[in-house]
This record gives sequence, C-alpha cells and structure tokens, in this order.
Amino acid sequence: LKDIQYIRSYYYNKLELFRFSSSLGRFVGYTEYGVKQAEYWNNNPSQIAVLRAQRETYCLNNVGID
Repeated sequence: LKDIQYIRSYYYNKLELFRFSSSLGRFVGYTEYGVKQAEYWNNNPSQIAVLRAQRETYCLNNVGID
C-alpha cells in the first residue's frame, strides 16, 4: 500500500498548470503561472495537511474495489 499515490492536478485549456502529489507531499508547477501557484499553496500548511490526509481517506479505502 505504500506505492499508492494521491494526485490532484489543475488544468487550464488542456494544459497542466500544477499538481499535488502525495509521494512528494507538496505542489509542483509546470508552467510559469503554475510555479507561482505551487509556491503559494506550498506556503499553506493546513491545505497541505488536508491533501496528505486525502490519500488515506480516498485512496486507501478504495484499494479493494477494482
């Protein structure tokens, strides 16, 4: 179960701007705008904690379904 990842991506116009990855535990930006947004969201510890908890809440409870 350690290899399960929770990924939350943000897109605009079919282009991925930034994403949160539970394996990294932070946001990563892929465009100039996305890098700025990732820095903003990474400076919010409460939001990071919520997204880290989503891995356990969402992913681990649904492992046996598929």
